[in-house]
Amino acid sequence: MDGVPNWAPSGDRFLAVDQKALMLYDCATGQRTELANLNDIEGKATERPSNKPFGWQNRRVAGSRPEWSNDGQRLLVSTGGDLFVLAVVSKEWTQLTATVDTEEDAHLSPDGRMVGFRRGNDLYVMDVSTRREHRLTTSGSETVWNGKLDWVYPEELDLGRAWWWSPDSKSIAYLQFDVGTEMIHPHVDSQPIQAVLEPQRFPKAGTPNASVKLGVVAARGGKSRWMGLGPTIDTLLARVAWLPSSQQLAVQRFSRVQDRLELLTADGANGRVKTLLEEKDPAWVNLHDVLRFLPDGRFLWASERSGFRHLYLYSAQGQMERQLTSGDWEVNVVDGVDAQNIYFTATKESPLERHLYRVPLAGGEIVRLTKTSGTNSVSMSPTAAYYTNSHSSLASPPQRTLHRGSGEQLAVLTPASTSVMTEYALQPVEPVQFEADGNKFYGQIIKPVGFVAGKKYPAIVMVYGGPHAQTVRDNWAGLNWEQALAARGFVVWRMDNRGAGGRGHAWEAPLHRQFGKTELADQLAGVKYLVSQGYVDEKRVGIYGWSYGGYMTLFSLFNAPETFAAGVSGAPVTDWRHYDTIYTERYMGLPSRNEDGYKQSSAVTHAAKLQGKLMIVHNFQDDNVLFQNAQHMIDALQKANKQFELMFYQQKSHGVAGAARRHLLETTTGFFERSLKP
Repeated sequence: MDGVPNWAPSGDRFLAVDQKALMLYDCATGQRTELANLNDIEGKATERPSNKPFGWQNRRVAGSRPEWSNDGQRLLVSTGGDLFVLAVVSKEWTQLTATVDTEEDAHLSPDGRMVGFRRGNDLYVMDVSTRREHRLTTSGSETVWNGKLDWVYPEELDLGRAWWWSPDSKSIAYLQFDVGTEMIHPHVDSQPIQAVLEPQRFPKAGTPNASVKLGVVAARGGKSRWMGLGPTIDTLLARVAWLPSSQQLAVQRFSRVQDRLELLTADGANGRVKTLLEEKDPAWVNLHDVLRFLPDGRFLWASERSGFRHLYLYSAQGQMERQLTSGDWEVNVVDGVDAQNIYFTATKESPLERHLYRVPLAGGEIVRLTKTSGTNSVSMSPTAAYYTNSHSSLASPPQRTLHRGSGEQLAVLTPASTSVMTEYALQPVEPVQFEADGNKFYGQIIKPVGFVAGKKYPAIVMVYGGPHAQTVRDNWAGLNWEQALAARGFVVWRMDNRGAGGRGHAWEAPLHRQFGKTELADQLAGVKYLVSQGYVDEKRVGIYGWSYGGYMTLFSLFNAPETFAAGVSGAPVTDWRHYDTIYTERYMGLPSRNEDGYKQSSAVTHAAKLQGKLMIVHNFQDDNVLFQNAQHMIDALQKANKQFELMFYQQKSHGVAGAARRHLLETTTGFFERSLKP
C-alpha cells in the first residue's frame, strides 16, 4: 500500500489511497477493505466554472485527504469542491454540500457533530445531521482573509492551515490575514489569444508582510475575540494550537528576522497573553513541530541552544524539568508520544542516515528501533501502538513495512521493487568523505558507464547549497537524470557545503548575512577533491542547479571561472531583494540593515565576470522564484556583452513537469555535451 498512512484515532487502522480506491488496513489482522472509490464520490460534486482566475495558492497548503471522526466511525471527504461524509461500517456516503462555490479546508469538530470550512474568504460551520450552515465571519474581502493563508506563510513557515477546532468543539481559533500591504507581482498568462493578468501577492525582502491577527469565535456564531498579540506587521505567528483544556491557545511568535521565537499562551476568553519561554540565536532560530502538551499540563519542546536540536521537558509554567536527548547529532522530528515514551527520528548514527528512537519521558536510555542502515521515514499511529516505515539506502530501493511500537516487524506493505536494477545498468552511487580547512564534508560520485581507470572524463557538479537543505543522504536515488548523464560519459558529483541540514545549527550559521561566499568555498574544495582522484579533466567541469542551486550555478560561474567551464542555472534567485520576506530575511536580515551583504550575494553584481558557457532556464509564471529574477540577470549579462543561452517554459510553477520535463532534460544534456565534450 503506497502513500502516507491516514491513521484512525484508535491507532489500530489506517487509510491509504490505491488508484482512487480508498482502502482500510487493519493492523492486527492484516485485512484490507475497500471503503469507496473516490471517483464515484467526486462524480457527484457540483460542476464549477472553468474560467475562474488562477489563485496562486501555495503548494504547501494542507491537502484535503479524508479526515477521521474522533470515534472512528465516519470520514469527511473533500473532493470536487464539495463535502461528503462516508460511514466506515456501512460504506455509505452522504453529500453535505452541492454549491457552485468551493468548500475548502474542511474539518470535522472533535465531537463529530459539525463540519467547519472556508468558502471564499470567510469561515462557516454546518450541522452534519441537519445540514444547516451558518457563517462565522463576515469581514472576508479581496484583502482580508479569514482562516486562509497567504502565499509566503506556508512556503517558508510550512504552516498548512489557518483555523482550528477547540478540543471541546465549542470554539474555533483562526488567523485573519490582511494582505493589502503585500506587494503584487503581475503575472501574465500569454497562452490565450487575449493575455490574462494573474496577479500574485508576493512580499519581497524588506517590504511589508501581511498583518495577521489571531481570533476566537464560538462555533454557534457571534463576535470574534482577538488575542492580545499586539501589532503583527513585524512579527510572524508561526504556529497555533489549542491546549487540551480548550481554554487557552499556544502561539509561537517570531520576530521578523526570526532571531527570537516566543512560546506564548493566549486566553481564548479574554485574549490575555503570557510568555512560557523564549529562544534566541545570533543568526536565526529554526522552527520545529515538536511541541506536545501532555495530559498533566507539561509539554515537550525542542531547542538548538547546544548547537544541535534536542528534546526538553517543561512544566506547565514554562520551567525546564529535564533535557531528554543530547550529543553532536540532531532530532529531526517527534513521531509519537505515549504514556511512558517519546518516539523520534534523529541522526544519532550518522548525519546521512535517519533512524527511529525511543526515550522515556522520565529520562534515561535512548533505544534505537530501526535496525537497517540507511534512511527510515516513519508514520506512527496516534497511540504509538503501530508505525509504518519506508526504508531505503543507496543500495536498496524503498520498502514499506508495518511494525509494533516496540519495533517488531509485522508485515511488508509494499515490497521493494528491484525491476529497475535488473532492467537498467545503474551505476553505483559511491559515498565519500573528505576534509578541507578543518571541516569534514560528505559527497557522492557516480562514475560513467564503462569507466576506464586512467582516462580523463568531464564532470558535472550537482549543487543546491542553500541553508537547511541536505542532498547527500544514504537513500535510494534509482533511475534518474544523473544515471543518464553517467551513461553519456559524465562523472556526476555532489556534496553538501556548510549551511546544509542534518549536521546541527552551528553548521548552518556561517551563511548568515551573506549568501554564496561560504558555499562556493566549500564547493571548490569538493571539486579539488574530485579532481585529485585522477579521472576528471579539470578543464571540463560543469555545474547544474535549480532554485538556490540555480543561484549557486551563476555565483560559481561568475566567481570561479577557472574551475567551472559551463553551467545550467534553473529558476535562479539572481538578486535576493527579489525573493520573499520570510526566507530571505531569516538568513540575510533586512536589506536596509545589510546593504553590502545583499549586494555581494547578488549574482547580478558579478555578471561581468562570466567566462564560461551558461544556459538560464525558467518558467515564465514561476510563483516561487519570480521570472523577474531571470530578466534582471539577462539585462546585466547583455550590458556586460556576455553571450549565453536561454530556455523558457510556460508553466505556472517553480519546477518543470509533464511533457516539458523531457524537453528540459534533453536540452540541458545537450548543452553539457556540446560544452564539455571535445
